[in-house]
Amino acid sequence: MGSWNRLDLRVIRELVASPRIGITELAERLGVARNTAHARVARLERQGVVGLRGRAVDYTELGVEVTAFLTIQVAQGRLGSAIDDLVQVPYVLEAHGIAGDGDLLVRVAARSNRHLHEVINSVLACRGVIRSSTAVAMTDQIPYRVAPLLDAIERSLPD
Repeated sequence: MGSWNRLDLRVIRELVASPRIGITELAERLGVARNTAHARVARLERQGVVGLRGRAVDYTELGVEVTAFLTIQVAQGRLGSAIDDLVQVPYVLEAHGIAGDGDLLVRVAARSNRHLHEVINSVLACRGVIRSSTAVAMTDQIPYRVAPLLDAIERSLPD
């Protein structure tokens, strides 16, 4: 674990709750000096703990209604070229190297089930990709969140 403290976790919570918050408002909410808030945010961004702050996009509101997870098997030694090609597929939202069945877990979006078939074919055309299996998400039961994780980390900090 990094050298995080309660103020770092409070900064992260505020950035998650209000990604576009200004440094002055952040400092006011935290009860710290503006320079302190700025320095904490800059350090957390530099260390990659928080990314560039922006707005989350609900792509379903843009007519991209299907989310699916593809478990992909990649030929030995071809992971780099597979990733290079996957980055070029605009409907690939993220990819994670995994252990177990498959080499990559890839989250994709599609306009419809028919379009999902096209997206999967684009993924299968990537260099090094041997095969994939697909799980279509029907509903979001627990949307992406970090607050419970931050709570657990905070509880583990010494007083």
